[in-house]
Amino acid sequence: MNTKEIQISDYNYPLPDERIAKFPKAERDQSKLLIYNKGQVSEDVFRNLSNHLPEGALMVMNNTKVIQARMHFRKSTGALIEVFLLEPALPSDYEVMFLQTERCQWLCLVGNLKKWKDGTLVRPLEIKGEQIELRATRLHEQGTSQLVEFCWAQADGTASQISFAEILDAVGELPIPPYLNRETQESDKTTYQTVYSKIKGSVAAPTAGLHFTQRVLADVDARGIEREEVTLHVGAGTFKPVKSSTIGEHPMHTEYIAVRRHTLERLIAHQCKAIAVGTTSVRTLESLYYMGLKVMAQPEISEESLHVSQWEPYEAETSNLNVDSTKALEALLAWMVRHDLTVLHSSTQIIIAPGYEYKIVQMLITNFHQPQSTLLLLVSAFVKGDWHKIYDYALAHDFRFLSYGDSSLLIP
Repeated sequence: MNTKEIQISDYNYPLPDERIAKFPKAERDQSKLLIYNKGQVSEDVFRNLSNHLPEGALMVMNNTKVIQARMHFRKSTGALIEVFLLEPALPSDYEVMFLQTERCQWLCLVGNLKKWKDGTLVRPLEIKGEQIELRATRLHEQGTSQLVEFCWAQADGTASQISFAEILDAVGELPIPPYLNRETQESDKTTYQTVYSKIKGSVAAPTAGLHFTQRVLADVDARGIEREEVTLHVGAGTFKPVKSSTIGEHPMHTEYIAVRRHTLERLIAHQCKAIAVGTTSVRTLESLYYMGLKVMAQPEISEESLHVSQWEPYEAETSNLNVDSTKALEALLAWMVRHDLTVLHSSTQIIIAPGYEYKIVQMLITNFHQPQSTLLLLVSAFVKGDWHKIYDYALAHDFRFLSYGDSSLLIP
């Protein structure tokens, strides 16, 4: 099949607004769980997830933490400007960015942009008893985003030791998905983070993980299932609708990933077979295979050059290689050892759609995705086109959809 010629209209289904969960269940693990096992569909409660998983398997989850990426400034004219942080520009490393104490630059989406032609937006705030002035200056357009510089100091102009992480905690709002059609509430600060979130950087939650509680994780451990964490910072592009009629014309967004050397070792120990929690874990795991192929072809490749481009898996020179997954990951691990890296930092633009052959992911835990979305294409590729059966069942059996909705366990 020619993946680029897939018509996105073939991946549509009716999703009434009332089926979109506006809030999560009071108890995360009481959400419903659809089980698709080799073509058979049944259901359970997420609390019982571990009963459906093989003993001694390897589960991989995304430990990214959602940042309070939405800020509001009011101009002297009264106009309200929304600045939505997309990704760090200077410094470009997430961890270093949040430690900055005077200034930084981000790529942002700006709401009400026509009212902010020039000039600096100012927002006074108080942090730890200090009166701070936060200033935002729009530098220039970059693609569909704006490069914005933030500077902050005490109100009297003296330097402050307040970090950008503290600034965001004070003025930022958690960016819940636009399709919830409601304001962010205090409860979202807890419910829109996974219980295992650690590394700040996402502007959207890896929502498959929202169902996990400490007791579900304890059950997973009790079954002898190993747990490994990867980091993929989810960008706003994850909500970007496919506007083109064919997939070939849809530009995939780039996302930044971090994978520890230890995780590669555990994957290799499990014959490169994993249960992925969420589509972001899928994109990370599957990208590792192609990074391994790059290292095999160019042993001295740089870390940045490991970036996996959108169509790489489908290009003849890549898809005809048939390199065993374990060999690919062993090559990547050896490259990390040679370069004395304990953590691999790279990025991926991979699109997973029908025609894609999965290399590492054997089972997938995921929510129910929007019609005509790249996430639905990823699911379809995983269940070999059988997504209708899953979604028809979910619609007929009162499952809740999208970020705060119910979950599914897919076993092709």
